[in-house]
Amino acid sequence: MRISTLSVGDELICGQVTDTNAGTIAARLLEDGLRVQRHLVVGDNEADIISALTELGRISDAIIVTGGLGPTVDDLTSRAAARATGRRLVIHEEARNHARTMSSKLENLIVCPLNDKQAMIPTKSALIPNPNGTACGFHLMHNGSFMFFLPGVPAEMIVMLRETVIPFVLSRVPSKRVIRTVSLNLFGPCEAEVDEMLLGIARPEQGLTLGICVTFPRIKVTLRAEAATDDGATDLLVPAVRVMRERLKEYCYSSGDVSMEDTVAELFRERCLMLSLAESCSGGLIAKRITDIPGSSRYFCEGLVTYSNHAKKRLLGVSDEVLNTFGAVSSECASAMAKGVRLASDSDLGLAVTGIAGPDGGSEDKPAGTVYISLAAPDGCWTKRFQFNGNRDEVRVLTTWTALDWLRRYLLKRE
Repeated sequence: MRISTLSVGDELICGQVTDTNAGTIAARLLEDGLRVQRHLVVGDNEADIISALTELGRISDAIIVTGGLGPTVDDLTSRAAARATGRRLVIHEEARNHARTMSSKLENLIVCPLNDKQAMIPTKSALIPNPNGTACGFHLMHNGSFMFFLPGVPAEMIVMLRETVIPFVLSRVPSKRVIRTVSLNLFGPCEAEVDEMLLGIARPEQGLTLGICVTFPRIKVTLRAEAATDDGATDLLVPAVRVMRERLKEYCYSSGDVSMEDTVAELFRERCLMLSLAESCSGGLIAKRITDIPGSSRYFCEGLVTYSNHAKKRLLGVSDEVLNTFGAVSSECASAMAKGVRLASDSDLGLAVTGIAGPDGGSEDKPAGTVYISLAAPDGCWTKRFQFNGNRDEVRVLTTWTALDWLRRYLLKRE
């Protein structure tokens, strides 16, 4: 089945709001072996909505439209749908009763007559219930295409998609292909390096495709197998994933939606170790990410943000000699910080970062983006200099990711 999506809203084409609905719909359909072939975004302009519906109608068996079903003057989707399909707009009593009931329940206010606008739908349309909002959706058939119209509010849209739209579409698909996917999350290599490492794994002619998506600073690699049966898709996917993992090796920190901090947390729990942090240029961001995970007190002892030299001396025992001779941004200082926080907290591991996030404060020898990371452990202390590119926020993000990745790699060696 050829499926297209259409997102409506000035806030989308102006960049004020990110269109998450399109991605959600595409991902949810793919779980059932259905692909979106075309996606359009238009503003709150009736003529543009009509044009988009007409264009998509010529190439689609089903069109899923989100947005523009509200009660305000810029909500024009219902009227555009009626005009595009040669229908009249009429009050749907069930939709009106729903809008009034939900409006009173959600807002605890006297029902506004404007909400009746949400009950206006084209003739010869079927209602799509909305358990979470005032605006019902609707669907209709026009020139051989099924058209589904849903609210733009993600929490409302996803329920209506799951409970009404997808079951309806699946009931009209004579025989669907089975699609199975595996996603691996990477940190460290650039996109070109990943592409080279995975050369030859994809076999599109056999139904095995590969996608590489960069979301700073990580990379997600998705392997997708499509076949007539579940066994066929699995037989394609499993050996390819094995090869992919072998090639990516230590760069792969997790699969699916598992975050870097989730992975680090699991490794700490398995090894029954405690961690303490001493942060300078990262300003507590590493501790924040670690404590985002529920139950982190089982492996996280404490975190210190020692931004000034005075704090480094007072809280971590960094000597005047180190600071005066090598400076606060140095291998020697990072090492002293890591050892100091480990000793002060009596933890198994002490990790420290110190650097120049920028844009000011750099020198020829140590330009902005220079960061030292040090890890103190029972079996030694290791320190490394990194040179990160980017603005202040990007340098801090890269620092936190690299620090967490250091922890991950160290813990993996301590089986």
